[in-house]
Amino acid sequence: MPRFTKKRSRKSGLAPGTLVHIGEQKISKAKITIIDYNETSCEIKSSVSCEECYPYKDKPSVTWINIDGIHELPVIEKVGAHFGLHPLLLEDIVNTDQRPKLEDYDSYFFIVLKMLTLNPQNFEINSEQISLILGSNFVLSFQETEGDIFDPIRDRIKNNKGRVRKMGPDYLAYSLMDAIVDNYFIILEKLGERVEFLEDALVTKPTQATLHEIHKLKREMIFLRKSVWPLREVLAALERDESPLLTPQTSPFFRDVYDHTIQVIDTIETLRDMLSGMIDLYLSSISNRMNSVMKVLTVIATIFMPLTFLAGVYGMNFKYMPELEWPYGYYFTWLIMVVIGAAMFLYFKRKNWI
Repeated sequence: MPRFTKKRSRKSGLAPGTLVHIGEQKISKAKITIIDYNETSCEIKSSVSCEECYPYKDKPSVTWINIDGIHELPVIEKVGAHFGLHPLLLEDIVNTDQRPKLEDYDSYFFIVLKMLTLNPQNFEINSEQISLILGSNFVLSFQETEGDIFDPIRDRIKNNKGRVRKMGPDYLAYSLMDAIVDNYFIILEKLGERVEFLEDALVTKPTQATLHEIHKLKREMIFLRKSVWPLREVLAALERDESPLLTPQTSPFFRDVYDHTIQVIDTIETLRDMLSGMIDLYLSSISNRMNSVMKVLTVIATIFMPLTFLAGVYGMNFKYMPELEWPYGYYFTWLIMVVIGAAMFLYFKRKNWI
């Protein structure tokens, strides 16, 4: 399935709020994990059923419910119905072609982000949609596949490290978003190293394969920009929002993630400009090499023009021509040719044409 656009034709004609999974089915069965905690205790449950999530809706502690596998529509419907999620919101969760966005439903926030990973073999960026529901005492996260970059957060919750156990669900939502944004820096660092390598190769010995690699990286930058650019609007809205779901203590943290997102966007723009400049440099290098080749060939052709003229004159089949009967005529003709060629070569050299 294309990464830039995904087929929505299966939803054509259906009523609003109808759940249709748009995307690639990446795991066979949905997996639900529950982490419930407060400052003094922590409870972790893996591979639970939908019904086991229901009691955590009204618990005073903070609950993080993570669902891997959004292609199982009955699971999404059951969880959404119990937590009172809007049908259009559930529709957006199973549609993996969403852009990063924030929607305020008064009693909860709906946040969409893109979690990105880089394939080190071909430097292709893979995207996974992450949907977060921030409620008064819970955070629901929906992922396309099992495995993510949230393990350090789980470790901090489990071992009571940092301030996550002392804060509310808004801080947990911040931690998840911060982990996603921090991973962007890792991807950009690897892409930056690749761009510098291609730049060195372009200066020393540009090839057609180098140009293909540049075009491929430029395409990845477009995909990366599409995934990251709208996120700054989400974080700016969270920073300014006065909802009771967001405590004043977490506002500086969302502002920090916003600053990181701006840095990511600036880095993306810088790498895009570098790649565009590298394409121009490649074309200039190829043009200069072509001009050098043409210059050498032109000089060679120019030197041989008078020699060809002499050879053509004495190659004519006339009986009476000067020097035909002279014993040294052949050697004299060669001498004239060598002198003319050497004189032209020295003249071109003095003019710095070669």
